[in-house]
Amino acid sequence: MTAPTPTGASRATPPPAAPQDASTGELISRLTEQISTLVRDEARLAQAEVTQKAKRLGIGAGLFGGAGLVAFFGLAVLISAAVLGLAEALPGWLAALVVAVVLFAVAGALALLGKKDVQQGSPPVPTQAIASTKADIATVKKAASR
Repeated sequence: MTAPTPTGASRATPPPAAPQDASTGELISRLTEQISTLVRDEARLAQAEVTQKAKRLGIGAGLFGGAGLVAFFGLAVLISAAVLGLAEALPGWLAALVVAVVLFAVAGALALLGKKDVQQGSPPVPTQAIASTKADIATVKKAASR
């Protein structure tokens, strides 16, 4: 017969010792774990920030594309206005000219919105994560110098 294996409280891991009572090995182990956690968290923050900026760049590029398309239609209407202006004496081309002006105004508004989004999304660098990491490094250096 074999002896039963111990179970229950005898197998539980003891709580970590207070920092003042911990051995150097335990403190280094905790430091390693905390640095690993910090690096993972900073990497997640950087990934989220880059994703957000890339999304802004995509929206801005889409708005620029929309502005180009509307400007193309404005040019087409302007050309048809010139044709109607030559073919007729007045009323038809004037209506087409008004439509062209409205389309160009829409294109200008889309271009301004697209420019704003591109400026907010560039450069696609995780500036907040970099600043947070620098602050963490400064804190660790300050604590290590004590």
